[in-house]
Amino acid sequence: MLAHTQSCPPFQTPMRQAGLDPLHATGITVFQINVGKLCNQTCRHCHVDAGPDRKETMSRETAGLCVAALAKTDIPTVDITGGAPELNPNFRWLVEQAAQLKRHVIDRCNLSVLLLPSQADLGEFLARHRVEIIASLPSFRASQTDAQRGGGVFDKSIEALQALNRLGYGREGSGLTLNLVHNPVGAFLPPTQEAIEGQFRRELQRAHGVTFNHLYTITNMPISRFLEFLLDSGNYEGYMERLANAFNPAAAAGVMCRYTLSVGWDGTLYDCDFNQMLDLPIDHGAPRHLRDFDPAMLHRRRIVIGNHSYGCTAGVGSSCGGAVT
Repeated sequence: MLAHTQSCPPFQTPMRQAGLDPLHATGITVFQINVGKLCNQTCRHCHVDAGPDRKETMSRETAGLCVAALAKTDIPTVDITGGAPELNPNFRWLVEQAAQLKRHVIDRCNLSVLLLPSQADLGEFLARHRVEIIASLPSFRASQTDAQRGGGVFDKSIEALQALNRLGYGREGSGLTLNLVHNPVGAFLPPTQEAIEGQFRRELQRAHGVTFNHLYTITNMPISRFLEFLLDSGNYEGYMERLANAFNPAAAAGVMCRYTLSVGWDGTLYDCDFNQMLDLPIDHGAPRHLRDFDPAMLHRRRIVIGNHSYGCTAGVGSSCGGAVT
């Protein structure tokens, strides 16, 4: 479907015009681990197609390969995502191991997972290990958030944010970072990050007493459930045209795949989480599995791109520093 889009040229065309084809990594500063597709939510936009019924989950053996690979490098940041990554039985072990290696750890959190009885101490665990939380919140309005993430999710998200604030997250001087991620509810591009961050900050503080550090914007990627929505609503070609018309060479030069290595739940290596969901592993001669991890080859590898990549280069690009749950 993506390869035969009629409303935009192949993604290689604008990349070639921008002098970026072939695209190569500039090093690895983020080691992103997708621990599986199990999630307590089923969101309409989810590029992972995650949900409570998904069985794909990272084993302790593969988690061990992640730690062993990380120990061979000086990659400063470990970014753990899913699904709801906290539901993987190896999540806390991974956090502890990464912390022992003195790496900065990010948890891609859907917020409602913090309210599950089995995760009653999750907030305290994350705070104890100084884990940065990047949390999804599509809107500061309940109706828009629930339309995308399910009925009642907004109220749960606010309750979780308030609990994190009480632990010090998002509070000035605490050293506990709480960042939010906004993505549009419909088939359009996000507003500028500065404008929407100000709105979120004012409304969440005014209505709920919630504070946070920064808000990132992410463009909905035309894959998985969001692709299904585009097709079912007749918006696919129009959306792809909108993405292509907004192609920004500066955003293309700074795409996250140039500095991120994405690890799948089974140990397969990808250039990014989006490629992972399209089953497009690392190519062009670089190692494709953690068993064959070779930092030197991976640091300057050639990146696999496709028409879905328009979602990363539209406007100012997706500024969340990686895929969000």
